[in-house]
Amino acid sequence: MRPSTRLSPLLLLLLLFSPSSPQPHELQDQEEGDLHESFLRCVSRLSPDTADPSELVHAPADSSYPPLLASTIQNLRFASPRTPRPSLLVTPRTVAEVRASVACCKAHGLTVRARSGGHDYEGLSYRALRPSSVGRRFAVVDVAALRAVRVDAARRVARAQPGVTLGELYYAVAGGSGGALGFPAGICPTVCVGGHLSGGGFGPMMRRHGLAADNVVDAEVVDAEGRLLDREAMGEDLFWAIRGGGGGSFGIVVSWTVRLVPVPSVLSAFTVHRLVRRGGEGEQAMLRLLTKWQLVAHALPDDLFVKAAMEPKVDDDDGERRPLVVFKSLFLGNCSGMISQLDNYLPELGIKPSDCREMNWIQSMLYFYGYTNGQPAEVLLDRTLQLKDYYKIKLDYLTSPIPTAGLTVLLDKIVEEKGGSIDIDPQGGRMSETPESDMPYAHRRGYLYNVQYFVKWGGDKNVSYEEEHLGWVRGVHDLMTPYVSKRPRAAYINFRDLDLGQNVEGNTTYEDFRGNFRRLAMVKGEVDPEQVFWSEQSIPPLVVAKRKRPRQGGLVSEI
Repeated sequence: MRPSTRLSPLLLLLLLFSPSSPQPHELQDQEEGDLHESFLRCVSRLSPDTADPSELVHAPADSSYPPLLASTIQNLRFASPRTPRPSLLVTPRTVAEVRASVACCKAHGLTVRARSGGHDYEGLSYRALRPSSVGRRFAVVDVAALRAVRVDAARRVARAQPGVTLGELYYAVAGGSGGALGFPAGICPTVCVGGHLSGGGFGPMMRRHGLAADNVVDAEVVDAEGRLLDREAMGEDLFWAIRGGGGGSFGIVVSWTVRLVPVPSVLSAFTVHRLVRRGGEGEQAMLRLLTKWQLVAHALPDDLFVKAAMEPKVDDDDGERRPLVVFKSLFLGNCSGMISQLDNYLPELGIKPSDCREMNWIQSMLYFYGYTNGQPAEVLLDRTLQLKDYYKIKLDYLTSPIPTAGLTVLLDKIVEEKGGSIDIDPQGGRMSETPESDMPYAHRRGYLYNVQYFVKWGGDKNVSYEEEHLGWVRGVHDLMTPYVSKRPRAAYINFRDLDLGQNVEGNTTYEDFRGNFRRLAMVKGEVDPEQVFWSEQSIPPLVVAKRKRPRQGGLVSEI
């Protein structure tokens, strides 16, 4: 690595005011060029099997840099040229190259942001708001090229690298098990497992099988030193932290081994829409239905998942913008069983046999994403399914049902111009049975629902209305304050939200949070006290007296 060059104040003034002196942007370009060249030499040394390091290491001046950086930016709010860019973008294709990338970042004083699918709601896997509190520039290590997935149906496990999408994982699991096994995770097929499992990962089978991260049985992680560690080598504290503590804090997980779950040959689902006419009996009937649904949805049999959503719809009859309430369900069984359960627990919903559709598990994943017309499972392999857009998402948890007053607020807000939609997903079942200390995701017993507030806008002509859209989603979140969890108001790391705060040195208290946060900070203090892995919402380190832990067995390899 080249030594840094320090200029005296006098020499710097002479250079700046000399007719031939380089301009500030030229000095920056030269500095970036020096960094790039030194980094290339570092990768060549630590990863000798890499034939051409320039194919991995991309500097802002390279023609490859802009398209690679933009390739998986899902939220167009952060695709602006004004967004602070990484000093280097590194695109490793092998685990050895990931290790070299991290080790070279540390050697060059760069903090690391890992990116797999680019779905981070605040873009923190590829952008910065300001120079980091640890006083260093950053690099993005993009692991999207690590896409191997292997299914062992006999052992009921699958092994997936971080760049594998949920759609690719589902397709492999269904094909590799003859449709007998599934995996409980989210509904968006373009989300990659790297970030999804790191934060927890909820989906329509969570009431029966828990979070995606609840079903992780092994992993391999590249730590801040560039070492490759399996579960035995990393120890149970770090293994605990990476399964729900959020991506970008502890290392880069380059392999996940997950437990697969049995699924019936027939599952059933329905989607019903209820348009609400305000101010009359129709509105009162909907308020009663939503109240009853809240009382039972989290306590239904574990095999039954029934969510509710609200969105605006223009009434075909009079052109008025009205609330549309949508109920969507997945049942691990046939339609007859589903209707029987609903007749017993929620007859007010009035589900008929004609509302229900039967399908296999892989078809149910297509259905929940919105493919309801018999599309082939191969569409799950399309990594470009999700359209890029401008959006903002916030989330809450409910520990008690929203009263009528709160439901009325939501119906009022959903029809506003520049507004969005609201999803309410039930927990309960396995989610309530898992002790909150078992995993970093602590929202277990007593947390009945999560509520997602979502607003999006698209097209250049609508960008000027960004503040109005953001105002809507933040306003709804504020109005819900009396009705949601308190002390603390709970949040979910996979729904990043910079409105909630940032990782600022000296501005963190460990006593006012639930025990899981303190434990995460202690793990961070042990495995990455120098904060090689840092972002505005990474876990800050809490350094305590070091415990001597013998190294044995599973250290896979060390640089």
